[in-house]
Amino acid sequence: MADPRTYRPAPGSIPTEPGVYRFRDEHGRVIYVGKAKNLRSRLGSYFADLTLLHPRTRQMVTAAAGVQWTVVSTEVEALQLEYTWIKKYDPRFNVRYRDDKTYPLLAVTVGEEIPRAFVYRGPRRPGTRYFGPYSHAWAIRDTLDTLQRVFPVRSCSAGVYKRQAQLGRPCLLGYIDKCAAPCIGRVTPAEHRVIVDELCDFLAGRTDAIMRRIEKRMLEASEELDFERAARLRDDLGAMRRAMEKQAVVLGDGTDADVVGVEADELEVSVQVFHVRGGRIRGQRGWVVEHDHGVGPDGRFDATLAVPGVVSDYLAQFYGGEAELAEAGGEGAGGLAAAVPREVLVPALPEDSDELADWLSGLRGSRVSLRVPRRGDKRSLAETVHRNAVEALTQHKLRRSGDLTARSAALQEIQETLELETAPLRIECVDISHIQGTDVMASLVVFEDGIPRKSDYRLYRIREAAGDGHSDDVASIAEVTRRRFRRHHEDPALTPDDADGPVDDEAGAGD
Repeated sequence: MADPRTYRPAPGSIPTEPGVYRFRDEHGRVIYVGKAKNLRSRLGSYFADLTLLHPRTRQMVTAAAGVQWTVVSTEVEALQLEYTWIKKYDPRFNVRYRDDKTYPLLAVTVGEEIPRAFVYRGPRRPGTRYFGPYSHAWAIRDTLDTLQRVFPVRSCSAGVYKRQAQLGRPCLLGYIDKCAAPCIGRVTPAEHRVIVDELCDFLAGRTDAIMRRIEKRMLEASEELDFERAARLRDDLGAMRRAMEKQAVVLGDGTDADVVGVEADELEVSVQVFHVRGGRIRGQRGWVVEHDHGVGPDGRFDATLAVPGVVSDYLAQFYGGEAELAEAGGEGAGGLAAAVPREVLVPALPEDSDELADWLSGLRGSRVSLRVPRRGDKRSLAETVHRNAVEALTQHKLRRSGDLTARSAALQEIQETLELETAPLRIECVDISHIQGTDVMASLVVFEDGIPRKSDYRLYRIREAAGDGHSDDVASIAEVTRRRFRRHHEDPALTPDDADGPVDDEAGAGD
C-alpha cells in the first residue's frame, strides 16, 4: 500500500485552471479519472488525512503511484475529456453506469426496402430506429401485437419472408390481417413504407394526428355507407387507445423528460430513471453501483452530500453513451434528440449543473433544462422514481446478504465433508471430455469465496495421458495438475493461473 505523500505534487505546481486528472498505479495503468473547476483545490483534497477520506477514495489513493493532469479552457471541455478518458482507460475506481442486463428495444429496420419490426437486444445498428427501452420483452410483443391490427407491418425474419415469397402465400399473420403481406405483393414496397412510417410516428409519441386521421376516415366511410370499413377503422381506434392506456399519462403537458431518482448509503448508490416522452412513461432503467461521494469535512458520511456528485457522474456517463449509440446507429439529429430529452429532472443539482446543461444541449442540438422539480405532477413522479431507487437498493442488500449467507453455509459444508481445517477459499474443478478417445480436452473452472472467477477458467489439450484412441480421465486430471504446478514451481512469483495464461498454445481459454 503506497503512501500518497510519496507522489504528492510539489506545493504550487498544480494549476488553478479547469482540467482533468489521472491517477496511475505502479505499473502505469490509469486507475481513476476525474475533472475539476480548480485542479489545485480538487487534487489537494486527495492528500488530506486518510481517515477523513471516503473508503473507496482512500483505497484509490493508496493504490496509486502518481497523478497527472491536463489543463483545458472551459469546464464543458473538462466534462467531455473526462468522459472520453473514462471510456478509453476504463479505470477500475471510476463508477461505470453499465446495465446489469441488456434492455429489450422495439427495432424497425427503416433502412431496408421492406422494413420489419421486431424485439431486439444489443448494440444499435445503422438504418434502424429503436423505441424503448422496455423492462420486459413480453411488453414489446404485447404492444406490437396490438398495433399490428392498425399498422400491419412485416415482423418476420428474412428467411421466413423469402420462403413465403417463393411459396406465393402469406404466413399466418398475413391471413389474419396483422401483416400487409408485401412478400406476395398484396401491397407495394411504397405502400408498406407508409404503414411503417405511421407506426414509427405513433411509437414516437405523435399519436393525436394519426388518431384524428383514422377517425376522419371512419366518418367518411360511414357517410359513404361503407359500414364494414367504418367498423374496421373503429376497431383500429380502439386498439390504438388500448396500446396508449398501457402507457399512462404522467405529465399532462406532454413533456419529454428523464426523471432521475437516487438513494445512497455509505458504499453503494441506487440510480433509477424513468424515460417520459410525450407525457407518457416509455421506459425505465436502474443501476446499483459503488460510489465515493458524501463524506463531509469531519470524515462522516452524509447521504444528502452524496446525491449531487452521483447525479453529476450519472449524467455525464449515461447521456454521453446514449449519444454515441444514436450516432453509431445513424439516427441523426432525431436520434440524438430522442436520446437526450429537453428536460432532465434530478433530486439535487450538482456543482457543475450549468456546465452539464451546456454539454447536454450540445449533444441534443437544442437547449436542455436541468432542474429539481418542486411541485405538481413532476414532483409526484420524482417521488415515485425515488421510491423505486430506495426499493432497488433494499432488494440489492437483501440479495447480497442472502448470497453471502448461502455461500458461507456451502463452504462450511464442504469443509466438514472433506474434514478440512478451514473452509476452501479457492476451489478448482477439472473435467475431461473426448470423442472416442481422440481430441481429449480438459476444462478447469475456478471459484473464489464461492463465486465463479471466470477470468481464471482454462482449457487444456491433453498431451501425455490420452490419445491414439484411448482416454484415462484420472491420468488426464493428474496431467493438468502437474502442468499447473510445474509452471508455478519454475517461477514462484506467478500463480499457476498467471503462468499458464491460456495454458496450451493450441487451446484457448473459454468461459
